[in-house]
Amino acid sequence: MLRALPSTTIFAARKRTTSRLCRNAGARHVATKPPSATTRIVSTSLLFGLGSGALVASYFLWPDQSRAAPTKTNALLSPTHFTPVEVTASEPCPDPNTRLMTLTVPRQSIPSLNETAFQPVWSVYIKDDDIQVERPFTPLEGIDSEGRMKFWIKRYERGEVGRWLHSKKPGDKIEIRGPLKTWPWQEGEWDEVIMISGGTGITPFYRLIHHELLSQASPKSKTRFTLLHSSRRPTELPPPELLRPLLQYSQAHPDRLRVSLFVDTPEGPAHPAAPSSSLAVGRIGKGVLERATGASTGSWWRTLFGRTANQRSQNGAGGKKVMFLVCGPDPMVAAIAGPFGRNFSQGEVGGVLGELGYDRESVWKL
Repeated sequence: MLRALPSTTIFAARKRTTSRLCRNAGARHVATKPPSATTRIVSTSLLFGLGSGALVASYFLWPDQSRAAPTKTNALLSPTHFTPVEVTASEPCPDPNTRLMTLTVPRQSIPSLNETAFQPVWSVYIKDDDIQVERPFTPLEGIDSEGRMKFWIKRYERGEVGRWLHSKKPGDKIEIRGPLKTWPWQEGEWDEVIMISGGTGITPFYRLIHHELLSQASPKSKTRFTLLHSSRRPTELPPPELLRPLLQYSQAHPDRLRVSLFVDTPEGPAHPAAPSSSLAVGRIGKGVLERATGASTGSWWRTLFGRTANQRSQNGAGGKKVMFLVCGPDPMVAAIAGPFGRNFSQGEVGGVLGELGYDRESVWKL
């Protein structure tokens, strides 16, 4: 992620640029009559434009701490430096703007998979070498003993790294750094985890479910997971490689995993893993969240004389301890849980969950 320059650096850059421009402007007016008002306006506008251009250029070209991290080819994968990895697969999805990509870490760079950073929700930063920008991505199934990591990558119109990754072919080399823990999962801390996602925001939740349920012959986790996922249309839902395992597990073990899929419109081709009869049309709102927690099934007297907002923030129906995780486009996150704070801090809980009385103790925005 790009970082703004320190104020002292910006001031120094502005001072040097302004001084140079002023010297050049002064040289042009030596031994002439004082400039007219029109000339002064044009010169000031030119000065401001060139100075602003220099500041913008310094913002994008000045090396920040992460982009200036060294590249190491014989060291273990680490957040402190970039590691060259190979694109070993790039597969199309029903949504032409997304691909399933596999990156493989060289054998000499594969760290111990028992490190706490790999347990269970984590990400790596992938760097676009062309413009020196990095973005975080979540491996869907973690990293295996051969160093392979699979990602669901979407190409956004203004997403530099996503578009760049879509241009890569098997055999190409790119640089990554990580792992970095995304959310501190604690076994036994919550009775139920309700995950609300939009678009590729499902990736950290798929990772959590895969780690706790799908990859375990006999899952030890006592937590019940609920996934509420929304996409604009059926073909933009996650690819079958992700959706089928989730739906099959939820049908076989509804006591452990519940999955509900939502689309803004049912128009267009059907999804190969999700028949139209399994999709709800509309957005994830208050009624959906109340049903997910069981809050809408109580009687009128419980609604009137029951738990307070503070009690609800700590517990779901039946006194369960519930955690809400929200990940997706910023407008969706804001509508469900309130906007992020400054510098992507958690901020206050707002949106639908705030209206229902939940607070920071039970809501986390990814």
